[in-house]
Amino acid sequence: MKTILRAGASALLLAAPAVATADEGMWLPSQTGAIAEEMKAAGLELDAKTLGDLQRPPLTAIASLGGCSAAFLSPQGLVATNHHCVAGSLQYNSSPENDYLTDGFLAKTLGDELPAAPGSRIYVIEDLRDVTAAMLKGADKLEGRARYDRLQANRTALIEACEKQANRRCDVRAYFGGAQYWLQQQLEIQDVRLVYAPAGGVGNFGGEKDNWQWPRHTGDFSFYRAYVAPDGSSAAFSKDNVPFKPKAWLPIAKEGVKEGDFVMVAGFPGTTERLRTADEARFYYEELYPYQQRMLAEYGDSIDALTAGNQAATIAYAATLQGTENYEKKIAGQMAGAEAISLVAKKQAEEELFRAWIKADPAREAQYGAALAELDKLVTDTNAAALADAKRGLLGRGQLYGAARTLYRWSNEQAKADKDREPGFQARDKAFMTQRMTVIERRYVEAIDKQLFADAIAEYRTLPAEQRNKSFDAFIEGKDLASLYATSELGTTAKRMEWMGKTPADFKASSDPFIQLAVATFDEAMAAEAADKERAGRVQKARSAVMAARLAYAASQGKTMYPDANGSLRFTYGKVTGKAVDGQVWTAFTTAEGIVAKHTGRGEFDAPDKMIELIKAKDYAGYTAPALGTLPVDFMSTVDITNGNSGSSTLNARGEFVGLAFDGTIEGVVSDWMYDPAINRTIHVDSRFMLWTMDKVDGATRLLEEMGVK
Repeated sequence: MKTILRAGASALLLAAPAVATADEGMWLPSQTGAIAEEMKAAGLELDAKTLGDLQRPPLTAIASLGGCSAAFLSPQGLVATNHHCVAGSLQYNSSPENDYLTDGFLAKTLGDELPAAPGSRIYVIEDLRDVTAAMLKGADKLEGRARYDRLQANRTALIEACEKQANRRCDVRAYFGGAQYWLQQQLEIQDVRLVYAPAGGVGNFGGEKDNWQWPRHTGDFSFYRAYVAPDGSSAAFSKDNVPFKPKAWLPIAKEGVKEGDFVMVAGFPGTTERLRTADEARFYYEELYPYQQRMLAEYGDSIDALTAGNQAATIAYAATLQGTENYEKKIAGQMAGAEAISLVAKKQAEEELFRAWIKADPAREAQYGAALAELDKLVTDTNAAALADAKRGLLGRGQLYGAARTLYRWSNEQAKADKDREPGFQARDKAFMTQRMTVIERRYVEAIDKQLFADAIAEYRTLPAEQRNKSFDAFIEGKDLASLYATSELGTTAKRMEWMGKTPADFKASSDPFIQLAVATFDEAMAAEAADKERAGRVQKARSAVMAARLAYAASQGKTMYPDANGSLRFTYGKVTGKAVDGQVWTAFTTAEGIVAKHTGRGEFDAPDKMIELIKAKDYAGYTAPALGTLPVDFMSTVDITNGNSGSSTLNARGEFVGLAFDGTIEGVVSDWMYDPAINRTIHVDSRFMLWTMDKVDGATRLLEEMGVK
């Protein structure tokens, strides 16, 4: 039987290598054959060798929301994901009169389903193929900016060729530090509608207090629907559009999971850092993360204070605040977790052994030594600049300044041939740009934005003068921030849309103060970007060579490595299980009775009255778990996930839907850097609780029938 090697620095042990548990790994679909024996031994009942086939279920039912994961649960394009993944759409459609964030939303008919927030998409995975040779063509002998530009040109050409197919969204991403490149092809569905979300007292029960905690009692689930034109093509919202018919949809398991059961998750994990160097780990945990955690905490506190007592403002900033608090708590957990497992020390010790393996063979030293030394130097340089970059980046919190900068960049890019434009500013991005400018209208309050921008400027000014943006300082010096807001017209969507079609000359002639600020700071920003691209080209060359060394080492040991998460399709597997924590025993399941125990009727623990009544009456219909004798709410497993996996469907050994992954435990979030089977747990909402809530609490009979449950 093959052993599986962790792809982080711990993969590099020379003696007594740390072999990953069967639960670890964010695997590419193409790797299913390599780990088939391990998956079968863990309990998989499907054919592991064909599990990764993108033309077969279950992967044909898996979708992305472009930041969250999802899956089809009916032949009529019904998509299940997390409640927090649709929070932006709930917020966008809410008002003090119709507060869907608090009260929830249920469309009684197809005609009642609401357009999701501007920019919402459902992406249906179709292909994931190796394009390494095409990406590296012509780049082998290039350095720095020339290398960066060649890679970018190759990437643009590959994407352009892929997107000649109608309604496709394609992307090329780096794997193993740029040692490999894969192209991901997805069907892009533009018309996304909100179908159902339980009340906030279900979907966000426990709020920030329970976030990243166990025991958990959150019903973090909701539903979108994908719509297309009558001819089946992707189209923007229209009353004439019809529900999309997916190639496959996940069957709902007739029986839920129990402790010890095999489970797997397919989704689109965002970013992990397991392949970072030891010095990068040290810098992040000793310097960058502590700063980011403090800035996020202060930002969240400011939003809380500025929106207090104002329902409309609270709704407008709800999604921003939820994201801020979530990330702040995650960073705090990462720092605590890193200390608990001595992450930095482990990374340093393991990397020393890897370097010793290179030095032990003159041929390996000749092949990889120079690249390793170059990467060390580049990491040192990048670390030195990162804190200042973080402080300068705070200026983007000013929404009008951010909009002005984006619009002026858009205008400048339009003067180029489309293939030469910066990613994000090409013709393929126009709809997103328009929607990005539109969504501000529901997430902006002038007085609040002005104060948040003032706070950001104050923090930015703690930088030494030589590290600040000279053009920004020169423009803002002596100006009253209130007057900038009072005289700008960018606070209205109509005006922002007008600027989408204007020329750079129009921008330079403008009297709008935020437009003037964007113009004044543009050249300095472009010079900084050019320096970043020069460094990025050098980093890619060095890091890809070092990663080739890591892959060679793994191959010499007969082990399979997986790449860091990068937003592309992955799957992971494990088992339903609890754990022991400092004298406590965390069981694998929480139950409905725990909701009543936590319920206070106010704040973060305010479940719907009807739900509380049903639980007290033990009216669970046919949704109880036999082993528990009651209704399960959430469960834990050892599957390996990160941000971006939110909304990922949880499948049993037969590929049936048994819940949705939505969180982890706070001490385990350090898994972004190193997976530890003793502490890492994923939290899932149980399908039985989802179905019970839909049936007994909210009366979503139409959807249950559509999914074949009733």
